Amino acid sequence: MTDARRVRRVAAHEAARCIEELADVLIDCVAGGASVSFMWPLPRERAVAFWRAVADGVERGERALLIAEDSAGRIDGTVQLVLAQPDNQPHRADVAKMLVHRRARRRGVAQQLMAAADAVAREEGKTVLVLDTVTGGDAERLYARAGWQRVGDVPDYALMPDGSLCGTTFYYKHL
Repeated sequence: MTDARRVRRVAAHEAARCIEELADVLIDCVAGGASVSFMWPLPRERAVAFWRAVADGVERGERALLIAEDSAGRIDGTVQLVLAQPDNQPHRADVAKMLVHRRARRRGVAQQLMAAADAVAREEGKTVLVLDTVTGGDAERLYARAGWQRVGDVPDYALMPDGSLCGTTFYYKHL
């Protein structure tokens, strides 16, 4: 089931206006147990500070920020492309913080976000994408369906929001 939704790249001049809604999405995902670099409880100030730094990166052209909006214009999901890479990797981008609010899950939002990320990466001249995700998590199926290649796992790589250890699986995709 796919709802009426618009996925788009956020322009540099509007990224700061999305911070509060993006903070809501991040807090919801961490509350739901997503291992996305934050621990629970996640103070709102910490979430807002994170998105402020992302907006600054968008402004500098270092990141592309994509959002999924429902028919009312509410942000239900987001993903980023880290475009700024070392001099010897100008053809590569990292996919980061693929987040979908729990109210919008199982509706194709993540799939739409990943397809849009591929399109933006191509527009930016990127030919190799990389990402990592929790080993054994739901996202692994999404990435496999979207043509990502599994590289391998690192056990005990990170912590879940509750403090328990989790493995991380790395993926790449050629565009």
